[in-house]
Amino acid sequence: MIVNYHENEFAQFWIQNDILYFEYKPNVVINLKAAQLVVADRILVQNEIAYPVLCDIRGIVDSDKAARDYLAQSGSVLTKAVSLLGNDTVLLSIMSFYIGINKPRVPTKIFTEELAALAFLETYT
Repeated sequence: MIVNYHENEFAQFWIQNDILYFEYKPNVVINLKAAQLVVADRILVQNEIAYPVLCDIRGIVDSDKAARDYLAQSGSVLTKAVSLLGNDTVLLSIMSFYIGINKPRVPTKIFTEELAALAFLETYT
């Protein structure tokens, strides 16, 4: 059952089976303002409850450094673990580099298959 569905111009969010799904819309560019909005909306959907998060980044076509820095610092608030789901080689390389540099506060992994991403999160539900 899907609960607490919400969307904005950049992403959609919902909770299903004790996992927060966070899916960027197609062809989005993430700047600092967009990053702040998606984090605020995600926290709103969560209603002050921490969840494991499946973050589907396949819709992102570009992001600026300020947005990436903000997401690295504030993007894991109220999360137990994060699976990043991507499919573009360049984007995956950037995310791997960024995770290595910024050391997320919660367990975070990058996946290309949704089932593997969900299996990783199951241990945190």
